[in-house]
Amino acid sequence: MQPDTALKLASEQLTRVRDEIGKIIVGQQDVVDGVLICLLAGGHVLLEGVPGLGKTTLLRTLSRVLHLKYSRIQFTPDLMPADIVGSMMMDTEGGAKTLRFAAGPIFAHLVLADEINRATPKTQSALLEAMQEHTVTSGTQTMELEPPFLVMATQNPIEMEGTYPLPEAQLDRFLMKILVKYPSRSDLGTIVERTIQRDDIQVNPVLTREEILGLRDVCHHVLVAPHVQEHAIDLVMATQPGAKQAHELSNKFVRYGSSPRGAQALVECGRVLALMKGRLHLSQEDVDTVAPAVLRHRIILNFDAHAEGQTPETILSKIIPSVGAAVA
Repeated sequence: MQPDTALKLASEQLTRVRDEIGKIIVGQQDVVDGVLICLLAGGHVLLEGVPGLGKTTLLRTLSRVLHLKYSRIQFTPDLMPADIVGSMMMDTEGGAKTLRFAAGPIFAHLVLADEINRATPKTQSALLEAMQEHTVTSGTQTMELEPPFLVMATQNPIEMEGTYPLPEAQLDRFLMKILVKYPSRSDLGTIVERTIQRDDIQVNPVLTREEILGLRDVCHHVLVAPHVQEHAIDLVMATQPGAKQAHELSNKFVRYGSSPRGAQALVECGRVLALMKGRLHLSQEDVDTVAPAVLRHRIILNFDAHAEGQTPETILSKIIPSVGAAVA
């Protein structure tokens, strides 16, 4: 397929997906786009927001629109790794005793890890290992997870008592961290109106699994010019205190900056965004657009930052515009 033809087809497919999701999800376009970006870039996403903002509904709707298998795991302190990945069970059917593997909820294309910070580190690690390796091991048996495989983990910024915050090394495995905000007044009005009228809105599958994997291949062919690659590197270097290109706020308020994985994520997420905008080349503007969601969980602040009320968002809002002028 010619590049122009592939671009046009991919752009049309993504538009249909976003339009279909929009039948159920009111507003929250940044969140919808972020989850789609992570799915097509082959990564995972962490959503942070108070309960009731539609995080569960979003992933369930996405599974219907993309005709993918969906599962939900409610993380609690007593959740065990076997509850996620599955376990070996004795099968006595037919009179013979044989061991068979009973697959857990991790064996799905779209997995909602609800309130991931409420499970113990041991259980969190079982999920994060599957995220990293795309395989599950039970005993001596190793099984691959069918692509596409996306974990959307959620955590509640309130009621932090009794939780187990994800360590920095595990946070780094998420391609993006997206902050889910309250809906605008007009969006809230639409939500309430649908509730009053009891609208039963149905969504239809618009893509197959094979077409999604095809979209991933198109994303890999989005061109990255050398100066855009350098821009992504400069952004990451600007977050690292003590580096030659470190921003003054990084030297003052950041304990640890982004790892090299952050630069990789900027390019991969930016490529998908470029495709969403109908282009087969990555621009600096694409990189800057995805940078807050890609970098916010990769920046560890020091005591001075907390004392002065600084957050990763406030620091990135100063760093990103300072690193080169955004050009195509």
